[in-house]
Amino acid sequence: MKFAIIGPPQSGKSTLFAAITGQAIDPSHAPAERLATVLVPDDRLDFLAALYKPKKYTPAHLEFVDIPGVSLAEPNGPKEFRRTMDTVRRCDGIVMVVRAFESDSVVKYRNRIDPKADVDELHAELIFADLEQVVARIEKLEKSTQKPTKTRDAELRELAFMRRAHEALEKESPVASAIHNDEERGIATSFGFLTQKPVIVVINVGEGDIAKPPFFTHEHARATTALAAEIEAEISQLDEKDRPAFLADLGITEPARTRLIRTCYDAVGLISFLTCGEDEVRAWTIAKGTTAVDAAGKIHSDIQRGFIRAETVAFVDLKAAGDMRGAKSANKVRLEPKHYVVQDGDIINFRFNV
Repeated sequence: MKFAIIGPPQSGKSTLFAAITGQAIDPSHAPAERLATVLVPDDRLDFLAALYKPKKYTPAHLEFVDIPGVSLAEPNGPKEFRRTMDTVRRCDGIVMVVRAFESDSVVKYRNRIDPKADVDELHAELIFADLEQVVARIEKLEKSTQKPTKTRDAELRELAFMRRAHEALEKESPVASAIHNDEERGIATSFGFLTQKPVIVVINVGEGDIAKPPFFTHEHARATTALAAEIEAEISQLDEKDRPAFLADLGITEPARTRLIRTCYDAVGLISFLTCGEDEVRAWTIAKGTTAVDAAGKIHSDIQRGFIRAETVAFVDLKAAGDMRGAKSANKVRLEPKHYVVQDGDIINFRFNV
């Protein structure tokens, strides 16, 4: 899963990227896209690693790409913003960073500090970018459907969807609101429509507001969180053992990296199931609602093809029992069929035969 971090100039977007990835900001380099893989913190995996002492430890991971900020106040700003959105279309979610902190040393975007207005402006630009795509596609489909072809029926269905999407966007609603079925969802996904993607709003606050909840939410955001990016970036550079005391002084229990990753997971509907043994303990990322047989395919297609049963125990039950032998003695280990819906934190050993 990949998330694009976008925001106005001076919003603290790149500082947030540094905080969650541990990469230092280099002010001597011109703004450019930066990509980093972030391992997902998981205490459950740590427990299993201590229990099995495996040869290999493999957490789940997310990718974050830092998109250079574009000033929409500049004459060429909207056009440049559209260009940067090419990368965002290939991402699974959008992290939208807006400024709510005061600083005499940081120039104010549009000579204001108004995070709600910044979110509204960015959302409007996502709407316009999708609208351009939809209008171009409608024009092409209207021409191609004039002729009898093997694909005409499918194109007519797509045209009907695109017209609904156009109507939704004109009303400043996302493309997602125009989707009626799986076929249309597939069409929208192939175009990478920006307003189909889940948006997480990050309000970049000052130190005095670091422990407070977000002071606004946006109707088109899947989630909203508040954090102080500059302080979090400093925390990310500390030794691991020094971080808890620093966080406690600020009135928070977790660093931004942990909180944002959890928010991203929830926003796109992700969970993790776990596998464990002496060779490896590993977290596997799947969508909520995934069945056992499809989860098996996440590991290997042969396991999915030869699926027999999923030997499953909830992590909380294994931890309470102390180990797998104790969980089995307590009758907490179950044999689940193909259609079993995997739950977050399930520890699974797939039985299969090929």
